Amino acid sequence: MDRSDPDAPVVRVGGDLAYATATPLRAEIDRLLAAGPARLVLDFGDLVFLDSTGLSVIVHAWREGQQAGTGIELRAVPRFLATILDMTGVTGLLDRRPADGRASGSTASA
Repeated sequence: MDRSDPDAPVVRVGGDLAYATATPLRAEIDRLLAAGPARLVLDFGDLVFLDSTGLSVIVHAWREGQQAGTGIELRAVPRFLATILDMTGVTGLLDRRPADGRASGSTASA
């Protein structure tokens, strides 16, 4: 977790983001969004595996970010995650602007 910029905290997600590990990440995302940052960055540089529960955490972050007016940025997205996001249509969600019009786009670098 990097909180050096309170307007854009960075959550580093590594290892497996799956059923057994998703709950703490979801809780941290909710806690950070409650503070109302302009943007929330999810850094997937060390991600190894993602299942459907992990994908649902990303969608949850987007949905809650929309309601809070917080843009969700994905950083250091591994190729396998970019493919999953594209195949499931989640990439299209992340490219939408939050309700207040602030840019939210994802940075899906492989």
